Amino acid sequence: MTVVEKKTTDRLQDNLVQVQRLIERQRLVEGLVHRQDMPKHDLVESIVHKQNLAELQHKLDAQHPADIAYILEALPPEDRLLVWELVKAERDGEILLEVSDAVRETLIDSMDPHELVAAAEQLDADELADLAPDLPRQVVYEVMGSLDAEERQQLQSALSYRDDQVGALMDFDIVKIRADVTCEVVLRYLRRFDELPEQTDKVFVIDDEGVLKGVLPIRKLLVSDPEALVEDVMATEVVAFHPDEDAEDAALAFERYDLVTAPVVDANGKLIGRLTVDEMVDVIREESESDMLNLAGLKEEEDLFAPVIDSVKNRWAWLAINLVTAFIASRVIGAFEGSIEKIVALAALMPIVAGIGGNSGNQSTTMIVRALAMGQVQASQALRLWRKELGVGIINGLVWGGVLGLLAWWLYGNFALGLVMTTAMTLNLILAATIGVFTPLTMTRLGRDPAVGSSVMITACTDSGGFFIFLGLATLFLL
Repeated sequence: MTVVEKKTTDRLQDNLVQVQRLIERQRLVEGLVHRQDMPKHDLVESIVHKQNLAELQHKLDAQHPADIAYILEALPPEDRLLVWELVKAERDGEILLEVSDAVRETLIDSMDPHELVAAAEQLDADELADLAPDLPRQVVYEVMGSLDAEERQQLQSALSYRDDQVGALMDFDIVKIRADVTCEVVLRYLRRFDELPEQTDKVFVIDDEGVLKGVLPIRKLLVSDPEALVEDVMATEVVAFHPDEDAEDAALAFERYDLVTAPVVDANGKLIGRLTVDEMVDVIREESESDMLNLAGLKEEEDLFAPVIDSVKNRWAWLAINLVTAFIASRVIGAFEGSIEKIVALAALMPIVAGIGGNSGNQSTTMIVRALAMGQVQASQALRLWRKELGVGIINGLVWGGVLGLLAWWLYGNFALGLVMTTAMTLNLILAATIGVFTPLTMTRLGRDPAVGSSVMITACTDSGGFFIFLGLATLFLL
């Protein structure tokens, strides 16, 4: 019989709803018991409290750490801390790795130092390296003191790299073999493991000095002649990375070459770790979320239920810039008050020119930012991209501007107004294409994230520019 499971999003949502209902029921029942006047009131209230929490804890125990992280992120602070206290201590470290940075900060703040030490000690060196920057320094020192020499060296190595470098993400749990042994020897060696490291699709072939010589895919090992030497069946063309390479570039390589794991080597070619696909998926997701936030002018991901002041701090900078640009747009309109008084239709039509220009500019910017993230665009191609987007803007401006021009002529009985509408729409889409292409490219050239505030800048320029173009043409040709 074939069992069809629910979609992951439906399952996650169901789990969240069930947890929320259990929390609501617990508070309702305990509230009713608290108001009752009965013998041994405190004992009854304690029993009811434990029963409700036991059911909620049982529900949480059955969840994957990533699913618990999803639940924690979707709960307000008081409910979040209640659920967090019910999570078994041995799972704290795994869950802290899964939750967003903003939520992780609130959970860590709620934990005592000895709880943080216990949670961190359950993690491997590479996982601990991910969590260490968010932990109090004293906790990190205490955890490092409990590691053996090899693990301490691995942790220090991972912490020596920036978060956006391969070295900060590499996994030290690797299977290494030599090239001068047979496949049968390798199979016997692998059977000695209780279990292989996660995402093990290949074993790494090294020489006596630890220098990477090739890789032996597990699928190739299983079908090879047991007496064949590893050096005869291994693959020597290997996609390898250096620890100081950009993690986003590595993630793109994983996507391009359909990799599951890949070796990390030092300047001398010595194998020092590996990258795994689960880490690379996280990099791609985080970069995508970062671009989405930056396009909206947000400095960082914020907790959905963060205090008001924290959200204000995250959002105020680009809102301040937007306020300035909106004031400029208002001054542009103010400069043409006389024209608007004489032709009232201008007030009704000018938002259309600005709005369509902003939408078109955002489309251009999104395409450029995506291409930059994929490594498909170089600064030398700016003029070619601009000419292409210019063509798109001109055609859209003539077509849709023509449609709006006809509507304006039909509504207001003024053919010249229709021509002004078409011309203004076309010119504003040309402006939008120019700003949409050169803003992210300029940001990249300055060493900044091309997505940062691009959407805000596009809207600001096309609003002011659209108003100026439309009202200027109307003043010039209609009055």
